[in-house]
Amino acid sequence: MAKANKKTNGNAERAAKAVPEAKLKAVSKIAGFIKANKTIMIASVKNMPSSQFQDIRKKLRNDATIIIAKKSTIEKALESGNSQVNDLKKYIDSDYAFIFSKLNPFELASLLSENRSPVKARIGQEAAEDIIVDAGPTDLIPGPAISELGAVGLKIAIEDGKINIREGKAIVRKGEKVSEAAASIMAKLSIKPFTVGFEPIAAYDADTGSIYAGIRVDKKQTLGELRADYARALGLAQSIKYTCKEIIGYLLAVASSHEKALESAAHAVKQAAAPETPAEAPAAQEAQLSSP
Repeated sequence: MAKANKKTNGNAERAAKAVPEAKLKAVSKIAGFIKANKTIMIASVKNMPSSQFQDIRKKLRNDATIIIAKKSTIEKALESGNSQVNDLKKYIDSDYAFIFSKLNPFELASLLSENRSPVKARIGQEAAEDIIVDAGPTDLIPGPAISELGAVGLKIAIEDGKINIREGKAIVRKGEKVSEAAASIMAKLSIKPFTVGFEPIAAYDADTGSIYAGIRVDKKQTLGELRADYARALGLAQSIKYTCKEIIGYLLAVASSHEKALESAAHAVKQAAAPETPAEAPAAQEAQLSSP
């Protein structure tokens, strides 16, 4: 019995020794970040070049801490939190980073959206929007570039020894894949039509105790949509004469216009109804007085 206990204790000691000290410290450090922050976010870093990763990481250092660690280390650290934090495990995939912040998940997602870096187009990459080459001068000198520009349908002229693009043109349409010729031209013209950055996968909010998946916050796009919605709502309110502070000025202007129109119409009716002044009577009387 003593031998069995000794053997069990030996196995436990070996198991404890099997965990490297560096890993234990890493788990402890990440567990500390979990407890100290409001948001724990898993973000994809797929296809992000190292230079862009470091650049964005530096820009966000005052608002977020970004960590890349082995999956086993992250999972062990997540176990130190509550059940919701532990549920983040199922969102861990390849090419990911953990981001810790005192901002709420939506504020952090917005910050990530604002801190994307422009990158060159790759052959075969699908365009999210039309990629347009604007008209204007370039730094390209006449030579092989002339035929390359012509191959993608760009009209050019030579001015002061440099190639000038006469007319702007979309060289890749939305949904199309970037061709080798288009990628080459964009590289020569220093056009970077794509952006890379951290893509939120899931985030735990300590304030609500909830996990939010697939958060996407694009301020520019959202503001554009809000402006369009506002314009449509304003048009509807004007058409149904809905009274609110946003259109009261419009309604008063319409009323003033109608008032002037009614005054003009009333004046015209009054003029039409007035009896005509006999213009020939004085002339006839004058004729009678002058006759012998």
